[in-house]
Amino acid sequence: MQVTIDIPESLAIRLRSNTEQLEKIVELGLREFRASSLVGYKSLAAVLEFLAGLPTAEEIIALRPSEDLQNEINELLEKNRNEGLTESEEQKWASYEFVEHLVRIAKAKARQQLQQ
Repeated sequence: MQVTIDIPESLAIRLRSNTEQLEKIVELGLREFRASSLVGYKSLAAVLEFLAGLPTAEEIIALRPSEDLQNEINELLEKNRNEGLTESEEQKWASYEFVEHLVRIAKAKARQQLQQ
């Protein structure tokens, strides 16, 4: 399917050098756009950005959820106990579990590094 859109000239110039990658660019952009609209995305992004910054082993071990993220987690836990979660809340919970898994791996590796 062919789609025609109006975009600013500055963006058009940047896209011209990547015409063979346009499909991938749009797909990645849509994914990020959808993710950014999810409640909790910003809190999770902060954790991932922290890890991407290559913190020291001590900084990784000291990592704790932000107050906002902890509140979101607590609200989901309470709602799950009392009435159950909606599909979108289940998805959000799954993303929290995934990031927690990554943080646990990072903390385990940081502890190993400190013991050596």
